[in-house]
Amino acid sequence: MPIAKKNQLVGLDIGSHAIKLVEIDDTKKGMILKNFGIIGLPRDAIVEGAVKEMEIVSSAIKSLFKNLKVANKNVATSISGYSVIVKKISISRREESELEASIHEEAEQYIPFDIHDVNLDYEMLSAQESGSEGEKEEEEKSREDSGLMDVMLVAAKKDIVEDYVSLLQLTGLNPVVLDVDAFALQNAFELSLEMLKGCYALVNVGAEELGINVIKNGVSIFTRDSSFGGFQINESIMSKFNIPYEEAEKLKLGGAKVESKDKGKLEEVFTSVVSGWVNEIKRALDFLVTTYPDESIEKIYISGGSSRIPGFQKYLEMETDIPVVELNPFSNLQINDKQLDPKYLSYMAPQAAVAVGLALRSVGDK
Repeated sequence: MPIAKKNQLVGLDIGSHAIKLVEIDDTKKGMILKNFGIIGLPRDAIVEGAVKEMEIVSSAIKSLFKNLKVANKNVATSISGYSVIVKKISISRREESELEASIHEEAEQYIPFDIHDVNLDYEMLSAQESGSEGEKEEEEKSREDSGLMDVMLVAAKKDIVEDYVSLLQLTGLNPVVLDVDAFALQNAFELSLEMLKGCYALVNVGAEELGINVIKNGVSIFTRDSSFGGFQINESIMSKFNIPYEEAEKLKLGGAKVESKDKGKLEEVFTSVVSGWVNEIKRALDFLVTTYPDESIEKIYISGGSSRIPGFQKYLEMETDIPVVELNPFSNLQINDKQLDPKYLSYMAPQAAVAVGLALRSVGDK
């Protein structure tokens, strides 16, 4: 059943390099992409997920809403990075009412922050929803026999949560859902794929962050955020060529002419940074294999503004020996060609994934 208009939310992905906005109409005829837009942010306005320049970021969001003529003030946004812990834990089986009473105690051993400094959320994970009935029953029975149950634990630092709430309120918006990037990305992935059976890795490479979420049959089994991203390339170019940030950004995006003698130096920068990203992804996937020896990843889906850095996709595929595909979050949305340019959407698709996932949330979601 479609989400009622009054319950629909605007997806607002507030990144350290740019803010992305997506609006989706959920109708009887299917999901329609109503709006998409992006606005850049000055360097250091948001650093490692923390809003450093509240007024500047608020002004950028206001401009985005005004330029796109977005009337809905109810928004879903997300956080990620060092201030958020997402962990699947196994605990002794109990009723949900008991779990609610004991979750803080259970969570304390898994969270590297003071439990009083975080907002805590959790979800009980049943046997995985996709797959055959036989598989589900077998998995459920195995968990019951062990006397354990799986719980997805999410802890977010209160000061970061308060920052984002304050930012949106300052902008005249109503923050309805505060999600985590990894789960928003998973929503977008599920929308773009018809079949969820199997094991997949979602890799999102932003300006300052590389996020990995491994999903088995529609359930997240492993997430990790690392401080890798497009800014590393900027910093390396700035240092190697002794130029300011803006010029480094142009060189990175191929918008500035490179002297023949400097081409090798520039290639070196890309190769060095990309191999760092790939090694980080490999480490995470190796850890996954030791934790879940029976799992094998069928495909890696990549997204994020830095995922199209030259050589990254090819090198990742070569090093992991797993097919690498670009995630297109718009693929199963209906698009009005007269309002939105399909070529532009195709070009921007990797950057839009988190915002699309957020726009799929609605008022009343947990």
